[in-house]
Amino acid sequence: MSVWDELPGQEHAVAQLSRAVEGGNPTHAWLFTGPPGSGRSNAARAFAAALQCDAGTGCGTCKNCRLVAASSHPDVAMVTTENVTYAIADVRELIAKAQARPSGGRWRIIIMEDADRMAERTTNVLLKAIEEPPPHTIWILCAPSPADVLVTIRSRCRPVSLRVPSREAVADLLVRRDHLTAEQAEFAARISQSHIGVARRLARSEEARLRRDTTVKLPLRLRSVSDAVRAAGEIVEISTTEASSSAQERADAETAALRETLGLEPDAVVPPQLRSQFKQVEESAKRRARRGISDSLDRSLIDLTTVYRDVLVIQLGAETELVNDYLGEPLRAYAARGTPTDTLGRIDLISRARQRIAANVTPLIAMEALMAGLIPRRS
Repeated sequence: MSVWDELPGQEHAVAQLSRAVEGGNPTHAWLFTGPPGSGRSNAARAFAAALQCDAGTGCGTCKNCRLVAASSHPDVAMVTTENVTYAIADVRELIAKAQARPSGGRWRIIIMEDADRMAERTTNVLLKAIEEPPPHTIWILCAPSPADVLVTIRSRCRPVSLRVPSREAVADLLVRRDHLTAEQAEFAARISQSHIGVARRLARSEEARLRRDTTVKLPLRLRSVSDAVRAAGEIVEISTTEASSSAQERADAETAALRETLGLEPDAVVPPQLRSQFKQVEESAKRRARRGISDSLDRSLIDLTTVYRDVLVIQLGAETELVNDYLGEPLRAYAARGTPTDTLGRIDLISRARQRIAANVTPLIAMEALMAGLIPRRS
């Protein structure tokens, strides 16, 4: 199985990247862009694997391809931030790493996920490293669109544009790679709107499916302000519980690994001179939880948008399949109580709520305001 098989529906991008690999002298800086669900990180990883591949093609089976796929290759760094934005210190550390020669592979490759999370002053720190990298270093930046990266950076990168794959392509990947039934794969691909990562999570986790089901049914039971307050609290609680649990699990694993490295028994008291290292693990867990809550809420708001998208489809009589077709009857009843103008207004409210949460407005306040705005008007 080739590394390119992980990129359904991206034939144009795969052809472009394959030519760069076969040429043997790829551009030193790349910018992978595409909407959420297009597989930017997967594409960057596949490209890195192909560049390091023993066969020079991205065979997917050699040692280097397997190491990159497992995020274990010593010369390939997959970097993401657990903060709202990248810290300057983190970027400087990456620049220092980029100066080192490869330890065994052909290239030293730095992949920056969410490059749009760099503030302008942080981007300026990175600029010189991208302008004049060592001959053995390749930078790959990932962002939703070229406009999300400063022009000084994107003008120095070769662009690769990705698109959201078709539902059929995602379903086929889930059947081939994750061994789902055709029915399971089609359902996951549809309700995720062809977002590969979300589709895999929904297909594998009943808990994730139940959380989404709870979220998309919330608008259907809004009747009063008290309903809105309860719904807001419910959606924030779902997101907080999920993010906090995930962050704590990782923190526990990191703490256990740190104890083992330092030779401390699981229940031993941490000596004063070592407490700062454990404190760093705790602070990292808090940052992950905060970002996790924001990301989880954003995903929930995207799921809510699919409800109103379906309602609009029904109201306009469009011959388009519903994303949430298993809720067909309740959605038709809801659609009959409003107008397309009402529905477009509610979609706009959801968009504004996403912007507020991204701007660090308290999640509960943002969600209460949203839910109040989603209450149907009395006819």
